[in-house]
Amino acid sequence: MQICAARLIRSLPHSSHSPTISTTTTLEHIASTRTGVAKVVLKKGKTQLFRDGSPMVYSGAVDRIIGRPPPRTGDAVLVADGTEKPIGWGMYNSVSMFCVRLMQLEEEAARDPLFALNMEKLLERRIYEAIELRRSLGLPSAFTNAYRLVNSEGDRLSGLIVDVFGDSAVVASSAAWVEKYKPEIESFIGRIAGINHIKWRPSIDILKEEGIDLPELKESLTSPSLERVKVLENGISYAISLEGQKTGFYADQRENRQFISSISENQNVLDVCCYSGGFALNAAHAGAKDVIGIDTSLPALELAKENVHLNNLDPGRISFLRRDATEFMKGALLENKSWDLVVLDPPKLAPRRKVLQSASGMYRNLNSLAMQITKRGGLLMTCSCSGAMTQSGMFLSVIQASGRLRLFNIHCIPTFYFQGAASVAGRKITVLRQSGAACDHPIDPSYPEGAYLSNVLLRVL
Repeated sequence: MQICAARLIRSLPHSSHSPTISTTTTLEHIASTRTGVAKVVLKKGKTQLFRDGSPMVYSGAVDRIIGRPPPRTGDAVLVADGTEKPIGWGMYNSVSMFCVRLMQLEEEAARDPLFALNMEKLLERRIYEAIELRRSLGLPSAFTNAYRLVNSEGDRLSGLIVDVFGDSAVVASSAAWVEKYKPEIESFIGRIAGINHIKWRPSIDILKEEGIDLPELKESLTSPSLERVKVLENGISYAISLEGQKTGFYADQRENRQFISSISENQNVLDVCCYSGGFALNAAHAGAKDVIGIDTSLPALELAKENVHLNNLDPGRISFLRRDATEFMKGALLENKSWDLVVLDPPKLAPRRKVLQSASGMYRNLNSLAMQITKRGGLLMTCSCSGAMTQSGMFLSVIQASGRLRLFNIHCIPTFYFQGAASVAGRKITVLRQSGAACDHPIDPSYPEGAYLSNVLLRVL
């Protein structure tokens, strides 16, 4: 599939063809030509964070809101410093802890005034830029047509995720403004060459915190679906369900799966929490002697088994079992079973910072078991998709010999000490490789909260 960016932006204005606008134009001047644009004024000392690019204006940073009537959720508003001078504009939410999601700073608006306070035009521009970025990364290609097209804050569209799977696009919505602009987003995505189907997947729980309740969608999101698409990733075929976990497929691990294929030849491989078999399939495709994948999800395992046949792999060398990860590894330990290469990719165990301490214990226990069933001198690829864990910078400490973890919050900095996974397992580890999400999942360094995936390759002795 090839993307024709020109098709998407046939009507997109370019600066060279823009009407002449004074170079002294400011957001405040543009707002004065429109009706009812409110101003969100920040508290003293809070401005620099957002001037530096952080897109999420939390309610605690707001001093006052100027505007009558007051702005409504989904409105474009100015964001100003304590002197009421605008520093940018964004999308307002009257309910969320994130009062404004900044979309454009003052200096950007001065350069491109046609996009200032115009979410529809800015959306079109940012989606076009996302297409161009993926094209520069070689996506899509003859070998890969499953990738992330829009990555929320990383593509400067906070709350919007778009994954492309072949000729289908899955839109994950987690902000009120995204729901408001659903028709425009679907229109822009639908104009991308090769996209024939669009699946809208609102994040119900997050949207509820945004002040939007979509109870009528809960049943449809949790009910079984036979909806399937077939995609390619690094030359391996996958059947995926557009009703599966997240958007249906974890494209973020693409480069890590490819790395596994480079070290799996003639190895015995165990893929723990395998979902639809990504790591296991890569290992088998690369010539592993024996591959086992385990997961508790029956629909995921059905996909994994279907993927074995799609890739004409020998079912005698790759198998998938419905097992609890902890119970399986404990049983393997009792039977003195071990593997040359183990992959441990559990679901999100720390969805919020407040549960980080208990989640750390779960990560420690899982990794301790994984180390004990890895042959001495063998390799363990261990992962965490919990943003709270990745952002704490303590994932390595949890899996090493011992350490301490500080939990930061507004009021205090409690510290707890723990025995690490390697110490519990009685093993020595060395770090061979550290990575995160694939390159089509960009992260804005001004918003480090966008980092969520940790992937560490260990040698276990």
